[in-house]
Amino acid sequence: GMVRPSQHLKRAGRFLLLALIFNEQAIAFQGLFSAMRVAGATRTNRRALTTLSATAQQSSSANGPYPSIDPQVNDQRYSASDWWHNMQSLPRSTVLREIKGPVSAIFMWSAFVSTLNLILTTKWNVQLKLSSIPHSLLVSSLALLLVFRTNSAYQRFAEGRKIWEKILSVSRNMSRMATLYRKELGNPRLNRILRLLAVFPYLLRNHVKPQIIKDEAINDGVMREHGKESINGSPQQQTNHQVLPWSLLPPAALAKCTSALNRPLWICDALSNEVNQVQYTDNFTSRERLTFLSLISKLSDAVGECERIHQTAVPLNYARHSLRSLTFWLLTLPICMVGELGLMTAPVMGAIAWIMLGVYQIGYTIEDPFQGSLRLRVLCDAIYRNVMCDHKGNLVNRKSAFETNDEEMGEWRELPAEPEVWPQPEESW
Repeated sequence: GMVRPSQHLKRAGRFLLLALIFNEQAIAFQGLFSAMRVAGATRTNRRALTTLSATAQQSSSANGPYPSIDPQVNDQRYSASDWWHNMQSLPRSTVLREIKGPVSAIFMWSAFVSTLNLILTTKWNVQLKLSSIPHSLLVSSLALLLVFRTNSAYQRFAEGRKIWEKILSVSRNMSRMATLYRKELGNPRLNRILRLLAVFPYLLRNHVKPQIIKDEAINDGVMREHGKESINGSPQQQTNHQVLPWSLLPPAALAKCTSALNRPLWICDALSNEVNQVQYTDNFTSRERLTFLSLISKLSDAVGECERIHQTAVPLNYARHSLRSLTFWLLTLPICMVGELGLMTAPVMGAIAWIMLGVYQIGYTIEDPFQGSLRLRVLCDAIYRNVMCDHKGNLVNRKSAFETNDEEMGEWRELPAEPEVWPQPEESW
């Protein structure tokens, strides 16, 4: 029953028109601004409800060793109608927090230039002035540098998204095939394979985002450092058996996994060993084994693809030259503008610096999409749910589709060959 903000704005427009007709401009603008505040408050309440729902879901997953079964994720999109909410949330902008240092420096420098120009003009009638032709000539080259950097960073972001989509699809396909051949694999081996599949995405996320281990250690209150060196030279980690992914592994396998140099690759090796130990039967031959191994190879390839994005940055010479060029352009631009803008040079330059440096910072942020641009926890939880949980959220592998009885088959046979009423296009699935 919540009224949409666009309805408040429409009412404000009608109120403004009526008020202007009766020459009540003050009342008109007062009504317009009050409606805009109501619209912004309404949209803010909607955002707060969404945030509260997401926070409740995170807290429910934090209270236990398993993630929430709710398949809803934060798929929020911004359209042109969200302009008022975006302007209100500008002080909380992540990009603004990351670039507030250089933006403040440009603002202070511009204020100094405008103040110096005012003093020189007042006392000695001398004006700071620099031709705008060099900046007009350089702006095209600077735009190309920023566009190429942002475009290359977005390509890496899109590639990372495709890699994790492949991990999600391969995990689903392998869990389906393992459940289909559960008689040949045996229930103990099937359980081990599904648990290793569910562990894999979490360990890969920790592998390409090592900081997440430290953050989760602080949040969980778990002391990580032992003082004993592991194989890779870092302190061996003490794990909390009550949280994912460690709760899916038995103590012996957990000790081997945590001491491995490449943990997701260790999971692939363990999966290959499980498949290799399956005995041949009439239904399980070398063809099925090779199919399993090919799926595991795709998971192993995904590890290398994620490492390529994480360990290979944009060439430093290109990044440095782009940032130096942008800094030089911003530092000299106030001298070109101070003659016409005067004391307004500082706020105008602050806005320009925010836009230009924001574009550069966005390219830097999405250059390595595994550090926050991609919501890897959502993907990991999705893989866990698809592999380990049924449609009701029970922590068992999804095998109801593979189990049929005579009563269910009889119900299928009773259905007509064609439905009596075909659904209309707007009513179809």
